[in-house]
Amino acid sequence: MRPKKSEPTAEGDLFRARLDQIINLKHELVQLGAKIDWDWIDREIAPLYSDKGRPGVASRFLIGLLLLKHIYGLSDEGVCERWVYDPYFQHFTGFEFFQHEFPHERSGLSHWRKRLGSKLELLLAESLRVAHETGALRTRDLKRVTVDTTVQPKAITFPTDAKLVHAAIKGLNRLARAHGVRLRQSYLRIAKRAAMMAGRYAHAKQFKRHRRQLRSLRTWLGRLIRDIRRKIGGQSELEAAFEQALLRAAQIRSQEQRQRGWKLYSFHAPEVECIGKGKASAPYEFGVKASIVTTNARAPGGQFVLHAQALPGNPYDGHTLGDVIEATEKLTGCAIERGYVDKGYRGHKTENPRRVFISGQKRGVFGAIKRELKRRSAIEPVIGHMKTDGQLGRCYLKGREGDAANVILSAVGHNLRLVLAWLSLLLRLILNALMRLLAAPTALNWAS
Repeated sequence: MRPKKSEPTAEGDLFRARLDQIINLKHELVQLGAKIDWDWIDREIAPLYSDKGRPGVASRFLIGLLLLKHIYGLSDEGVCERWVYDPYFQHFTGFEFFQHEFPHERSGLSHWRKRLGSKLELLLAESLRVAHETGALRTRDLKRVTVDTTVQPKAITFPTDAKLVHAAIKGLNRLARAHGVRLRQSYLRIAKRAAMMAGRYAHAKQFKRHRRQLRSLRTWLGRLIRDIRRKIGGQSELEAAFEQALLRAAQIRSQEQRQRGWKLYSFHAPEVECIGKGKASAPYEFGVKASIVTTNARAPGGQFVLHAQALPGNPYDGHTLGDVIEATEKLTGCAIERGYVDKGYRGHKTENPRRVFISGQKRGVFGAIKRELKRRSAIEPVIGHMKTDGQLGRCYLKGREGDAANVILSAVGHNLRLVLAWLSLLLRLILNALMRLLAAPTALNWAS
C-alpha cells in the first residue's frame, strides 16, 4: 500500500543533527530538491501501489536515489554508499536528520525501476518542467527539434564463437547445479582452456588450430545439451526451467560466424542486437538502438533532451520518426514546427513531411531554416555527454525493460545536470552582483 506521509518538523533532536543546520541551503542540489514537485510524482504513481499490505517506502527516497544515480553517473551500490556520508544526498531524498546507516536494501532500486516501467517518462517531463520554471528552457525552444539515433551498448564482451560456446557451457552447468541435476561430465576445465587457446590461435592467424578448438567446444556443448535433456526428461518443472537455456545453447552451437538472419550474441542477454552505424572506430556495436530528441537551438541552460526511447528490433530510422515526433509533442505539450534529421531518415513517413529537413537538403532550405539545419550536428555532443557523464554508454540492467529504463533515466540525468549547472551559475551571478553593490563607493559626503 501507499507509504504514510510524514510531515516535516522544525524541532531539534538531542542525539541527531538536523541537515538544514549542517548544509548550505543555497547549494544547487538543495534548490533542485525544492523545485521538483514530489507530491505530483507521488500522485501519478499512486495506481502502482496495492490497497493491501504494509506501507511502502517513501517514493521521494527511492526516486531521488534513481535521479542522483543518473545525475552523477553512479552505480546502484555507488549511490547507496555515497548517500551514507553525503548530507546533500540525504536532504535531496527527503530526510530531516543526518543518517549514519542506509535505511533500506539496495535491491529496492531494482524493484522500483521495474515497478515504474512506463511511468519513467514522468521523470523526464518533470525535469523539463523544472528547467522551464528556472528559466533554463523556454517554450519557443520546444518548437524546433533535432532527432537522431544512437546505440546503447549492453554490458557484454565482444562476441566470438569460442566465447559464446564457452559461456553456454558455463551457463548450463550453473543452471544444473542450481536445480540439483547431476551431469555425467561438466567440461568446465577443458572448455576454459580450449576457449583460451582458440583466442590465441586466432590472434596468431593459425586458423586451422583455431577451428579445431572451436569444433571441440561445440562437441562438448552438444554432449552437455543431450545429457541434460536425458536427465530432465519427463519432469515438467525441470523442463520448464531449462527450456530457454537449452534453446539458447542449441542456437549458439549451430550458428556460424557469417550466416545471415537472426543470431545470438550473448547467452545471458539474448535481447542484444548487432547494429552497424558506419563508424570507423566501431563498425558494429552490440546493444539496442535508441532515439534521442533535443532542442535545435541552445536554450539558456544548454541543449535539453525532450524525448528518449529505446527502439528494439533495430528498425529503420525513417520508419520511427513519425511516432517519435508524436511522443515528443505529447510529452512536452507543444507542437513541433520543424524537425532536423540526418540522412539516415530519408524516406520517412510523417503526417507533415514538409516540416522535417534532412541534412544536405537544398530544396526549401534558406534563411533561418538553413542556419538551424547547420545546428543539427549539435546533437552529437549531447549524445556523447549522455554516454560519458551518464549511463547511456553501457547498460547493466536486465532485459528489454532494463534497456528502455536506462535510456529514459540517462536523458533525465542529462537534463538535471544542466539544471544544476544553471542554478549554480545563477547563484554566482547574484553573489557577484551583491559584492559589486557592496563594494561601490558611497555617494554621501561626510561632514568635516
